[in-house]
Amino acid sequence: MKKTLLGMTATILVICSVIASCKSKTKQTTKDIYDTSQFVTLTDAVPDAILEIRYFGTYNFVGARINGYLEPTALLTKKAADSLKAVSDDVIKQGYRLKIYDAYRPQRAVDHFVQWAKAVDDTLMKKYFYPDLDKSVLFKLEYIYERSGHTRGSTVDLTLFDMAKEKEVDMGGTFDWFGHESHPDFGGNPETAEYSKNDSITSEQFQNRMILRAAMLRHGFKPLDTEWWHFTLKDEPFPDTYFNFPVKQLNVK
Repeated sequence: MKKTLLGMTATILVICSVIASCKSKTKQTTKDIYDTSQFVTLTDAVPDAILEIRYFGTYNFVGARINGYLEPTALLTKKAADSLKAVSDDVIKQGYRLKIYDAYRPQRAVDHFVQWAKAVDDTLMKKYFYPDLDKSVLFKLEYIYERSGHTRGSTVDLTLFDMAKEKEVDMGGTFDWFGHESHPDFGGNPETAEYSKNDSITSEQFQNRMILRAAMLRHGFKPLDTEWWHFTLKDEPFPDTYFNFPVKQLNVK
């Protein structure tokens, strides 16, 4: 009996420790979610960047302006913006500029995505972004999450703009396309940049993706295995904080 009681006591202590740890983590994730002091307006740090903020407009998978996007601008943590400036300098030497679709994304915007995904009859933009999917599977296939790395402030969605041709580089697929065609390994091996012949993406399109990927990795960003356009700073300053201030021009202090 004594051994049983000791075992039960040990189990209770472990459970209490786990609960305390979870509470501590929850407290971290809600820490000062409206504090913009460590953020910058992206174009102040990377003046050569071109902005096409899809969630401020209506050409996105929802088909409406997304909650929290008050101005067509982009924000990033200072640390991520400094690294992105190095990426910009890198690709400019190769004849490109960075084109930004999204950067910091407030939690209220992610909540908007979740609400939209639950409204399975709202398929306004289906033919543009998910023609081969039933909307009911978006959570299951992890195209929509209740949390996003963007909300931590050091993730950016972007592509390349060809300065000589004066147009966006052909990546063989559109931003926010829900499908395996968006995966970095679609059409080849992103680790070796070797192309695999197929009927959906050309060698040139695959190599264009690799140019962007290589520049981002050289300057401290890590890729996502489901989206060729999505990169997060490896050493992000707020790995557990999900901010919720709106996207608008920040006052320069």
